[in-house]
Amino acid sequence: MKKIILACLASFAVVATAAPISFDFKDPKGVNAVQFHLDSLLEPISGSANGVSGMVSFDPAAPASTAGTILITANSLMVSNATMTEHLHGSKWLDVGSHPEITFELTSLSDAKTTNNTTSAVAQGKFKLKGVTQEIAVPVRITYLADALGKRTKPGNKGDLLVIRGEFTVQRADFGIQSGQNEDKVSPEITLKVAIVGSAPKA
Repeated sequence: MKKIILACLASFAVVATAAPISFDFKDPKGVNAVQFHLDSLLEPISGSANGVSGMVSFDPAAPASTAGTILITANSLMVSNATMTEHLHGSKWLDVGSHPEITFELTSLSDAKTTNNTTSAVAQGKFKLKGVTQEIAVPVRITYLADALGKRTKPGNKGDLLVIRGEFTVQRADFGIQSGQNEDKVSPEITLKVAIVGSAPKA
């Protein structure tokens, strides 16, 4: 009985001293990217942005307390057609010279449910595109991989990984992007798909 009580106290102590872990989404491998898709009548357009960075705080003992910000460098958005990419970056569309970053600031997680090491939830936050901020809700899956940094980078590297996956749709008119124009070639809806990895090295 004494051993059981001591084990329970030890477990409680571990939980009580657990602290949020800070994960850096500036990927040293350069793999992190956000996919985007505009499914118009005449020209379905797909592309990606690899300029991903940001910090997210995650507590394995309390996933619902997750907080942080993900940033995308606007001029890293690319499509396969060079001329279309140039137009995308121009003043009539994203205007990357005046608005160099796209951001999502996580303010809360709702309906969080954790199974094994993965938490499914709805991420509430502020999405900023072309200088306009909108409150949005994004269904996400957050997977915490303890002691997995060495498996993804270099054997012997100590640390944890956090994988965030999600998909959401915004209206370009809501962000002042050519509202009501060229809708046969450029869809009024932009679908974004996120699958990114953050790392938390340990000494």
